Amino acid sequence: MSSDQSRARAARFPTRGRERRLSPQRRLPQWRPMNTPTAPDTPAAEPRLTSLSHGGGCGCKIAPGVLSAILKDTLAMPMPPELLVGIQTADDAAVYQLNDEQALVATTDFFMPIVDDPFDFGRIAAANALSDVYAMGGTPIMALALVGMPINVLSLATIGRILEGGASVCRDAGIVVAGGHTIDSVEPIYGLVALGLVHPSRVKKNSGAQVGDLLVLGKPIGVGVQSAALKKGALPPDGYAAMIASTTQLNTAGPELARLPGVHAITDVTGFALAGHALELARGAGLTLRIDWPRVPLLPGVRQLAAQGLVTGASGRNWAAYGHEVSLPPGFADAERALLTDPQTSGGLLVACDATSVEAVLAAFRQRGFAQAAVVGEVRPRGQQPLSVVA
Repeated sequence: MSSDQSRARAARFPTRGRERRLSPQRRLPQWRPMNTPTAPDTPAAEPRLTSLSHGGGCGCKIAPGVLSAILKDTLAMPMPPELLVGIQTADDAAVYQLNDEQALVATTDFFMPIVDDPFDFGRIAAANALSDVYAMGGTPIMALALVGMPINVLSLATIGRILEGGASVCRDAGIVVAGGHTIDSVEPIYGLVALGLVHPSRVKKNSGAQVGDLLVLGKPIGVGVQSAALKKGALPPDGYAAMIASTTQLNTAGPELARLPGVHAITDVTGFALAGHALELARGAGLTLRIDWPRVPLLPGVRQLAAQGLVTGASGRNWAAYGHEVSLPPGFADAERALLTDPQTSGGLLVACDATSVEAVLAAFRQRGFAQAAVVGEVRPRGQQPLSVVA
């Protein structure tokens, strides 16, 4: 390359070969330094991850009603017979039959930061993406990373920690991150394409619930409330620890649950909240789900936080989208409704099983560390509303 060509190239790429610095015009007007004790490599002048995003975790999801309007024309697409699960029932992943013994489970999930610690953000996003494979009864085999980062705002060390967090969870799941794609974006975005395998006869759709089935929830709810409190600086250390423990716990019970003959449907509870994903089970089966609200496990302190108004905007959007399909008990407080519609990130599996299998389902959960798994309701013949909540 000639000296003239070198000077021209340097003019086009002024940062090549040198450390990239924060661009003043891209800094947000309001931010606080990240001060979490688990991020020692983060420069003091770097903004908090959550300050860079307009929403966090699965609370970033497009509202259910808007999503239905966007997807309505795609339902008319021809589907090959090998596609065992597509978009018709809003299931957790696509499933494509490869042969008589194997079907491929394919899904993707990504979002903006729900926490400020980059390593924890990566772990949560990866666990959340892999959850959809487990919810179909599958075992993960490989992942691809999806990365969008404001590279003039975040240091390479911080971005690297996000990817390290995701890779650590994939190692826990026994898989590798085999590739991916990156872009320079305004907000930090991270997630995975997750692939898995399942026997075609063990695929668990969210439409198979039967009358008389009991509903078992694998994890407590309240992640959205905790994330709202975190953004306001109102989440105590023990609340943060509980939030991280829940959102990074892999839903590894899925494959064993799928092998139980009495398990008829499985989904995972994420951005549309317990109410929204219960409604998907009800709509898919054409039945009514009854939630026994006092039996629903909650993360510590979230009822008090919700009563203080520390809730997400997604909670209200969820209720606006599907509240007309939900029957609530008299005197049901606004804070309780906010928890019912609270968006979960990397939430628990919701299982519909017959009564004779419920102990085996609970045992499968508890053997894998889901100590708060609980029976939270039942499936009934279709009533006036597809979802009924009783207190």
